Amino acid sequence: MASLVALGTLAGAGLVGAAPAGAVPGRAALAPGVGYEEFDVPAARGVTHVHVLTADLSDPRVRLDLLYPGAVAARSPVSGMADAAGAVAGVNGDFFNITETQHPGVEATGASVGPAVARGHVLKAAVPDGQRFGPALPPGTGTEDVVGVGVDGRARLDDLTLDGSVTTPEGRLPLGGLNQYALPEGSVGAFTSAWGSASRVRATCGTDTDRAAPCSTETYEVTVRHGRVVSVSGTPGGGPIGRGTTVLVGREAGARQLRTLSEGETVRVRHRLVASATRVPYRFALGGYPVLEGGRPLPGLDDRTSAVRTAVGVADGGRRLLLLAVDGAPAYRTGLTIAEVADVMRGLGAVDAFSLDGGGSTTLVARTPGADAVSVLNHPSGGTERPVPNGIGIFTVS
Repeated sequence: MASLVALGTLAGAGLVGAAPAGAVPGRAALAPGVGYEEFDVPAARGVTHVHVLTADLSDPRVRLDLLYPGAVAARSPVSGMADAAGAVAGVNGDFFNITETQHPGVEATGASVGPAVARGHVLKAAVPDGQRFGPALPPGTGTEDVVGVGVDGRARLDDLTLDGSVTTPEGRLPLGGLNQYALPEGSVGAFTSAWGSASRVRATCGTDTDRAAPCSTETYEVTVRHGRVVSVSGTPGGGPIGRGTTVLVGREAGARQLRTLSEGETVRVRHRLVASATRVPYRFALGGYPVLEGGRPLPGLDDRTSAVRTAVGVADGGRRLLLLAVDGAPAYRTGLTIAEVADVMRGLGAVDAFSLDGGGSTTLVARTPGADAVSVLNHPSGGTERPVPNGIGIFTVS
């Protein structure tokens, strides 16, 4: 892999074909503490082109947060989410439940794989490792891995584990999921208003090790409103969930436990995400998987499969964040391997780096100085933006 010194000699090289709408020069200041650059990268399968956003988190005017369409089980283009939230720039986020060809009649939810925290509020927890969508994970990583920013303003890699319970008149049950498109076998999961209106049937399909396994034949659903059971059902439902309402979905042993509940009984649901690396609460976090930790690439990174990628780099003790998107124009679509992503991020100064969803999802947007809306600065490999469940937004305040 060429060094970034060599890569820098190609900075600002033009793309083959039409430039993206609202394209900016090879390097530009988008706002105080926020920068953009693009350059060519010699890679295993030929030269590719990358776009990089930098955010100076030591600047009190700069902050990061989750971009999402207002519900966990929903999708929207990155540009639309960025404009709706008032972000100056951003990229796409986590891998997600994009299709359900293995389960006829079951609709894909569009929900992301890993945990998600927005504006300090927990939106969801992680699905079981075997239920994730996306490329194979590096050894030692899992769906609970996140990149995020704490209330201390520092970015870091971490993992967030669900800690929750359902207290009933008969006792306390462990909570196995929160607003997830897949629940662990034999568990009870909670769905809140943050989930949206998508069907909850998908949560009972597949197994902890096989996403394509059939849907469970033993399910049960209990709706709790203001701490009391108001309805029960033998199958998971859909539709909006009101504030103050929690829908509990059980499969196998979890379904049998829920069947003991009757309308009018008191039920208390508790949940939180517990971080392994720090006790600092997260203001923002989303899932993916680490590729660089402590300045060293993770062992076992794929060095064969080249693709369009999106990644995050953490530098300067968490005070600087790098958002990278590989261009999907035909001339560069061969992209980077995951091992090359780690190398590029390290060359840019990142000590830790994290891979997000790629391929047709890879999108980098920015609002150029004087513009009223963001523009897509890379070429999405599908020709147009793909709707995605979430992303990372960079915000500035004057």
